[in-house]
Amino acid sequence: MAIEYLKRATKTSATGEDETRRIVADMLDKIEQGGEGVAQAYGEKLDGWDGDIEVGSDQIEAAARQVPDQLKDDLKFAYDRVRLFAEKQKDSMQAFETELLPGLWAGQRLIPVNTAGCYVPGGRYAHVASAIMSITTAKVAGVENVIACSAPSQERGGIHPAILYTMDLCGADHILALGGVQGIAAMAFGLFTGNKANILVGPGNRFVAEAKRLLFGRVGIDLFAGPTEILIIADGEADPDIVANDLVGQAEHGPDSPAWLITTSRDLAEKTMEKMPGLIAALPEVQRNASEAAWRDYGEVVLCDTNEEAAAVSDEYAPEHLQVQTADDPWYVERLTNYGSLFVGEETTVAFGDKCSGTNHILPTKGAGHYTGGLSVHKFIKVVTTQRMTREANEQVAAVTARVSRLEGMEGHARTGDIRLAKYFPGRNFDLSAE
Repeated sequence: MAIEYLKRATKTSATGEDETRRIVADMLDKIEQGGEGVAQAYGEKLDGWDGDIEVGSDQIEAAARQVPDQLKDDLKFAYDRVRLFAEKQKDSMQAFETELLPGLWAGQRLIPVNTAGCYVPGGRYAHVASAIMSITTAKVAGVENVIACSAPSQERGGIHPAILYTMDLCGADHILALGGVQGIAAMAFGLFTGNKANILVGPGNRFVAEAKRLLFGRVGIDLFAGPTEILIIADGEADPDIVANDLVGQAEHGPDSPAWLITTSRDLAEKTMEKMPGLIAALPEVQRNASEAAWRDYGEVVLCDTNEEAAAVSDEYAPEHLQVQTADDPWYVERLTNYGSLFVGEETTVAFGDKCSGTNHILPTKGAGHYTGGLSVHKFIKVVTTQRMTREANEQVAAVTARVSRLEGMEGHARTGDIRLAKYFPGRNFDLSAE
């Protein structure tokens, strides 16, 4: 493969992982041992919040009064799109029972988890869309008890009003004014609500992502949703202004957010790289600082000779967000296999999916697109199996089970078949040996 890196990252997703893991593990241990008081103390130390942790209806009503009507309409638009798509996802799942042989039926049931914990980032940016993506999807899946948390601030008097309004709009049953590791821990350990989350979902910074990773196994998680990623595949037909703006649009998430371009056109690559500094410089200070660091340390531009090479490199990256802006978009759609969510053509962009178009924006990062997709109703629903059979079906099933069990050396298993054959078919002789 003829692949040329016109720009290569100086840092990777693994940068700083050991220190992050140490900090988060220590916090989780202290919160688990010390309970609500320790979680609240972390909230005061890290977010400057010394008010109530569990949000009451009066606070929700007060927040609603602070949200402009146009924003309420926009949030309802986004909520409706995400809800409708989630409902279609749920419709694609089916419980069933089928007869595998006369008298033997097997099936599956779809059972929502009891409690979901939804993390909504509220630090650098007010991620109202993340509330929609997580809480709405959990409720459509049928989760009875949804806990949501977000970082409060003393200046705002708690959780950002728009986030709080959105949490309530989407159906959160409990809302906690806690961010970061302490918020994740509170939901996992059942603090303040008395309900331990069965699954934790939602995007967050590296500390939130690490907390979810360390808790995985004790609770389920959606995926490893660390710093956001964007990869754009573009050719000579693409508009460099749009490509560059789309890269910057994701880089502003934070200083560790990778923005990658794979292209078959050197001209497109060079024009895009030329535009990046000016677009970044034109952003407000907070966004500018984040984008500048992200593009400098994590940005990459890869030049490939062919579409096949470009697709192969993209599949190796397995990006969270993948945009395709080429003359051969249908070919790429069929060829590409590893990504969180795909945005096809110039007319769509990651921001549309991030905010309101309907698909979920909680997606796999750090290469997890190799083995999983993003958040969906499926993450909140356990697919469990059932079986039942007649005595007549035991003639085959019990005999096969006994012989296979003895082959494996599991005599106890074998005898559970033996006893049924003796009871259901008295006087019958069966060959139940493994030889």
